[in-house]
Amino acid sequence: MFQTFKTAWFAVAAASVAAPVLAEEVNVYSYRQPHLIAPLTDAFTEETGITVNVAYLKKGMVERMQAEGKRSPADLVFTVDISRLSAVVGAGLTQPVASDVLTENVPAQYRDPEGHWFGLTTRARIVYASKDRVAADEVTTYEDLADPKWKGRICTRSGMHAYNIALTSAVVHHHGEDGAKTWLEGIKANLARKPQGNDRAQVKAIWAGECDIAIGNTYYMGKMLNDEEQKAWAESVSVLFPTFEGAGTHVNISGVAMAKNAPNPENALKLMEFLSSPTAQEIYAKANFEYPIAPGTEADPLVQSWGTFEADDVNLMTLAAQRPAALRITEEVDFDG
Repeated sequence: MFQTFKTAWFAVAAASVAAPVLAEEVNVYSYRQPHLIAPLTDAFTEETGITVNVAYLKKGMVERMQAEGKRSPADLVFTVDISRLSAVVGAGLTQPVASDVLTENVPAQYRDPEGHWFGLTTRARIVYASKDRVAADEVTTYEDLADPKWKGRICTRSGMHAYNIALTSAVVHHHGEDGAKTWLEGIKANLARKPQGNDRAQVKAIWAGECDIAIGNTYYMGKMLNDEEQKAWAESVSVLFPTFEGAGTHVNISGVAMAKNAPNPENALKLMEFLSSPTAQEIYAKANFEYPIAPGTEADPLVQSWGTFEADDVNLMTLAAQRPAALRITEEVDFDG
């Protein structure tokens, strides 16, 4: 069921039987959490008078939209990770959007070349390192993680998780399939334990002395620092920004796409443009400790305190094309075994 901050979706639908004119609205399917979306939708409604109805989904977005077909009420899709965006596009469930506002606010590497999706914020896939057992300059590249000096010292979540598959896809892009396989085999040989848990669980393991470094997304540092139970974990590690040899730090995105059968395309475009604006991006990024991408925007001071980095400039659709190879290679090396 849609949740809305002004008017219940089904209440509006019921009222339409008697009333010939519906209020201006736009309908969103979202994998993002309600508290991340609400500040933006509230601000958009206040500025435009357009009601935003949001259906919060945990899984099955593609399948749901396929089943709904042309009857789908979805105007926009919000999600995280390039693999999820490309999956919606690959299923033929989006439509291209042409907008000078969007192209001005969203750098080329963070939008689909064909206009099917646009990034809103980024997060870096970085290394959390023990402050006590790892020097600040010990990890400089992703390639370093396969060095035998880290044997028995690395923790990570499942290699099959979308975040790690995206990183492996980037390795395939930079080093080819054989290079990526060798890299994954090296990391597996260096694991302190079988892949398990989420990114925060890896930082807890460092705090507990089970490993010395872990792979994770930047925004988890902010979440841990704002959780009394987890603050000690966060304070036990440093945030290190590795790069690819000859390239930058791997980043992934949150993004938005217009549904193929959007019933309110004009309002949907207005919301997309609003979300891409510098003001909205900074609100959105601050809520989840991410990085805004519009020119002239800045991350929250807490995020800035972790340090600076140069993002890899490869277009994320290029990485999405490597996802099948990354999945196959991860299975071949039995990374989680």
